[in-house]
Amino acid sequence: MERTQRKTEGDGKKEGTDEEVVHLRRQIGLLPAVSLIIGTVVGSGIFIAPKGVLMNSGSVGLSLLVWALCGILSLFGALCFAELGTSFTKSGGQYIYLLETLGPLPAFLRLWIEFLFVRPAVAAYVSLAFGRYVVEPFFEPCEPPMGLIRLVSVLGVTFVTVVNCWSVTLAYRTQIALTFVKMFRPGHTENFQNGFEVDSLTLDRLPLAFYNGLYAYGGWFYLNCVTEEVINPNRNIPLAITSSMVTVTILYVLTNVAYYTMMTPAELLLSDAVAMTFANRAIQTIAPVIPVLVALSCLGALNGGLFGSPRMLFVGGREGHWPLIFSMIHIRRQTPLPAVMFQYPLAMLMIFNGEIYQLINFVSFSRWFFIALTTLGMLIHRHRFPLLPRPFKVPVLIAVTFTVACFFIVGMSLFSDPFNTGASCFLTLTGIPVYYVTVHRFRLPKRCRRVFNFCSKQMQILLEVAQQEIQTY
Repeated sequence: MERTQRKTEGDGKKEGTDEEVVHLRRQIGLLPAVSLIIGTVVGSGIFIAPKGVLMNSGSVGLSLLVWALCGILSLFGALCFAELGTSFTKSGGQYIYLLETLGPLPAFLRLWIEFLFVRPAVAAYVSLAFGRYVVEPFFEPCEPPMGLIRLVSVLGVTFVTVVNCWSVTLAYRTQIALTFVKMFRPGHTENFQNGFEVDSLTLDRLPLAFYNGLYAYGGWFYLNCVTEEVINPNRNIPLAITSSMVTVTILYVLTNVAYYTMMTPAELLLSDAVAMTFANRAIQTIAPVIPVLVALSCLGALNGGLFGSPRMLFVGGREGHWPLIFSMIHIRRQTPLPAVMFQYPLAMLMIFNGEIYQLINFVSFSRWFFIALTTLGMLIHRHRFPLLPRPFKVPVLIAVTFTVACFFIVGMSLFSDPFNTGASCFLTLTGIPVYYVTVHRFRLPKRCRRVFNFCSKQMQILLEVAQQEIQTY
């Protein structure tokens, strides 16, 4: 109350009070927005996916076509999210869009699967790629010890967690720096020989080539998680999304062209470290630097994901779909501290799981299923509310094409890997009873409520966090 009264006493006092008010500030301009998207998309995928794309497409020419089409399809999805980001002014990305278009249950399930299983798996997978590229040069030609890789991976996750807990400004400046490093990796495209042989192509394998390619393009949706922190979102969100995805598509196609200039298809399929093989052939003088650049690329993807995804949890707590403590902000650093810290122990568990690489299909199934639901919800919402102001509106043909393609990818993943995708589906469904017990109608015993409330208050005091004092949407 006192703070509210002081705000009316004068302009000078009003400015001073605004600095004291606990809330997430609009600090992300166009360059940080572009860096967030590019830095998150261009992670470990471009060094892993080329092998899967080539293996399932059957030829160099078709693999390059798949990379281009995956970029176009990802651009279509990003444009759909640009419409959603300018139509709904809250942060939270897919969670808030599902809540507004399809209702609370799909939105809760998105939070449930994302933060208990998917996001920790993604963080662990990218950090393990970071750890491998840091450690591997010191042990060539021998296999590096897995324990050391895990230790370096833990250090990588710890670094980006500390950065994102410490300062929003430091987090997005780190992202800008890492993005510029990865965008200027050297490469050569001379002496390229194209080929569209289709002898080894089978129709049941072609969708798997797209599956691998789209995995490498994943991450374009994280800007929508921080809508409330973007300066002039109606302009910067569509502009950042469009320019970023066009840039990434060109970069990916040219990177694969560069790979094929120095490696035959057979050699690429035999290589477990495509970037290292390319560097040893093309630019031997700086080949030792390549693992460092790849590691920084992975670190940028890790930082971008950890910057964007906690905002989804933050908004979920604010909407009553997650414990209230996660909707709180550090009173001095203005960062969503509990939401950022929540991912850290879960990522540690995933890192020390020896089967972490089997989680790729699990992660991709859940990701594309909910993306498809989100764009389907956008089409339904557009039909139900045709007069709702939409500062940016994607053509309906693009939205329909993308939604159908996403559901097709989900169906193919069930066919190609029923175990991992079935596990993902099952774990998603386990959120339904949790929703009806804890959210739809709170049924926990009073003793459990008292214990939970006591723990929440102690955590709030320990972390020095409080809820937002002004509305930012």
